[in-house]
Amino acid sequence: MSLQPTLDSSVAELFTEAMSRLVTGLAVVTARGADGRPCGLLVSSICSYSAEPPSLLLSIARSARSYAAVTDRGRFGVHLLGIEHEPVARTFAGRGGDKFAGLRWHWHRGTPRLADVPVYLCCAVRRVIHEGDHAIIVAGISDGDIAPGRPLTYYRRRFDWRLSDPA
Repeated sequence: MSLQPTLDSSVAELFTEAMSRLVTGLAVVTARGADGRPCGLLVSSICSYSAEPPSLLLSIARSARSYAAVTDRGRFGVHLLGIEHEPVARTFAGRGGDKFAGLRWHWHRGTPRLADVPVYLCCAVRRVIHEGDHAIIVAGISDGDIAPGRPLTYYRRRFDWRLSDPA
């Protein structure tokens, strides 16, 4: 059993506010649940990890309903969202209901794949590292697609913050 230090609430609040000021992209991570149904969640902690082999790194709360589906099934999809996908981001950030209701999607290699997103990556779990209340997942990329689109970004706890076009 590993003991986790308890943070002073002021340090936790400082950290939360500081990280809200880091501009991040948003991704929907999807997987097939143990019941065979699609499941997914919104993540903002995602980045490239390695070009050789192509890999990414993401972090998921171990309390998330989709956690076991992503880590245990071994395969999942990553969908980088565009500015028109704010409603999709809000849906997958939620904790209840059928997140796929009303969305266009299909199965791709056993993974739910959302239609019309700027970037889709089919991933396989390579390593799961437990730290605190989250897990860091290192995943290899087996295939995917890239389409034109402007990214949906997250800043100061808002999905609707937009990058300005360079003049």
